[in-house]
Amino acid sequence: MIVVTRNGRTTVLTGWRAWLVGAVAFVVSFLLLAVVTFFVLGIAITVGAILLILVPLAIGFALLASVFSGRQR
Repeated sequence: MIVVTRNGRTTVLTGWRAWLVGAVAFVVSFLLLAVVTFFVLGIAITVGAILLILVPLAIGFALLASVFSGRQR
C-alpha cells in the first residue's frame, strides 16, 4: 500500500497499482544510481590517469633541477 498526500488530498494505491509504482520507483532510482556511479568512476579514472603522468614528470623535473643547480652554500 502506498499513501500519497498532495494539496491536502490523500490518495491510497493498493494492489497492482502499488506494485507498478514501486517497480517504476525502483527502476528510476537504480538508473540514477548507475549514472552517478559511471560519472564518479569516470572522474576517478581521469584523475588517476592524470596523476600517473604528472607525478613521474614532477619527479623527473625535480631530479633535473637538482642536477643542474649544483651545490649552493
